[in-house]
Amino acid sequence: MYSLSDFDYELPEELIAQFPLEKRSASNLLIVEDDKLVDTHFHHLIDYLDKDDLLVFNNTKVLKARFFGSKKTGGKIEILIERILDNQTALAKIRASKSPKDNSTVLIDDELEVTVKGREGEFYILRFPSDIFPVLDNHGHLPLPPYIDRAANAYDEKRYQTVFAREPGAVAAPTAGLHFDEELLAKLEQKGIRLAYLTLHVGAGTFQPVRNENLSEHKMHTEWYTIPQETADAIKLAKEKKKKVVAIGTTSLRALESASQTGQLASGNNETSLFITPGYRFRTVDHLVTNFHLPKSTLLMLVSAFAGYERIRKAYAHAVRKRYRFFSYGDAMLLKCRKDSSI
Repeated sequence: MYSLSDFDYELPEELIAQFPLEKRSASNLLIVEDDKLVDTHFHHLIDYLDKDDLLVFNNTKVLKARFFGSKKTGGKIEILIERILDNQTALAKIRASKSPKDNSTVLIDDELEVTVKGREGEFYILRFPSDIFPVLDNHGHLPLPPYIDRAANAYDEKRYQTVFAREPGAVAAPTAGLHFDEELLAKLEQKGIRLAYLTLHVGAGTFQPVRNENLSEHKMHTEWYTIPQETADAIKLAKEKKKKVVAIGTTSLRALESASQTGQLASGNNETSLFITPGYRFRTVDHLVTNFHLPKSTLLMLVSAFAGYERIRKAYAHAVRKRYRFFSYGDAMLLKCRKDSSI
């Protein structure tokens, strides 16, 4: 039985990527398969895929979800949208010297009045005076992850989105998808590799630390996803042909596994709070493309469940020695699902 401290590791601070590479597919790629580690570059991913293999991407689009403003009393606040509930209502985290009261008003950019309707757990329910999406475009700021110690700039607004982002709703990028450019996608299709899409709106909870040494006490954050029937059909066909189903990122994997809990993949909309730790039996995904994850994070637990705990420990130690770049703007791995994932 694993505990939180089992998922800790030493990471030199300088290996946390603060900026993206100019060319998306130029990042490093670590192939982790059985007991072999292979160092290559991301554009060589195609060499490890066969005709009719299926890649499943998350096409969510990152919102300009961070606002700066003040309370009516003058105190400064920072708002981070977690989830949009309808076209005028959202859940959000608020940082302020004192928590705003129910039915109080806050000002964004000293001009836009937003009402704090109440609380839902750790989040505030905010009511906007008009359609929230134009407000995000006009007043919002791109929310880079907390381990990137700089403000987002105009380049980040393009680079912290995947080239296939279509459905607005995320507050963090599905970062494995950031390595794909139009050139690589075209080459994949030319080889006969299939591409399919789903949507999972990544919430700020993806950065939420695990605070309990006993993992069974951790409350997993909830995220909304949808799997089109077309994607479910493509996965069924790949399985019938005995081809690989490759999740591009932990968000794609989490959506697919959440929709497979009955043993058969279900299309449609749902919410997931699935917490994957070693011992979990994967039902749909065969391979996973993913970035390197934070120590003691739920995502490190997920990849340890997928590829095997000891294999991930060795892969991360190798990546540190080889000076791979870590986290959202960092390098990537290709993992094969280990059926006996407790090892």
